Amino acid sequence: MNSMKKRIAAAMTASALTLVLTVPAMAAEAPDIRVSSYKGSTLEVGERSGLILGPSGTEYTVTSSAPDIVAVEQVLTFWVAVAKAEGSAEITASNSAGERGSVTLTVGSADPTAPEAPASGDSAGLTDNLEIRQEMIRLINQTRKANGVSELSINEALMNAAQVCSDRRYTWHHSQEECQTAKDAGYPYGFGDNLTVFTGTDNAAQRAVDNWISSPGHFETMIDPACDCIGVGVTQYNGVTYCYMFVGIPNSVNFYA
Repeated sequence: MNSMKKRIAAAMTASALTLVLTVPAMAAEAPDIRVSSYKGSTLEVGERSGLILGPSGTEYTVTSSAPDIVAVEQVLTFWVAVAKAEGSAEITASNSAGERGSVTLTVGSADPTAPEAPASGDSAGLTDNLEIRQEMIRLINQTRKANGVSELSINEALMNAAQVCSDRRYTWHHSQEECQTAKDAGYPYGFGDNLTVFTGTDNAAQRAVDNWISSPGHFETMIDPACDCIGVGVTQYNGVTYCYMFVGIPNSVNFYA
């Protein structure tokens, strides 16, 4: 009888253990506001990095937990993190509804022995026109949202590749060179891309996005639901503006790479 009770008790314990083990873990809630840094979470003293805040189309208040380490500045409609001293700081964004999101930025000392990048057309200006580029991304994400597809996160490799291509001042697509540039910048998959060139430098982000909205093929690339990240480049030279948009397609193939 005792043996039977022990077997029943053991069976009940095993059953209870199985129930405990099969209860799924609760997923952590996503923050109300997405906050990221264009140049990543690690900066060097003296470096500046644009802050990427989402959802787009909302006014935010941005603060730093340690302004002596990382200060924040508002430039036009954008926020910029400025690395002041070594250490870490939490950057928090909030809106009028009380929603919040944050990112931690770590600052290290600048390396005085780091070699300078060669002065070539492909290496210069990767952070040029950053405010125009951020506005372009905001408008693209606004267009995607209005058409029922998800907003795109910024991909640094595609940002650099798009800027390299715009710096070449192409006036039509050079598919092999564009694909090789994306590969060289570190993006491992295929992508869609848009190019527009126009005379004038005012209101460049809006003009570029309007041009792509007005062209069916470019518009379809801009709102492609298969894409998950974006990079853009803007070059202004002799009164002409050159704009590129690269949208990454995960797990696809770059056939020219």
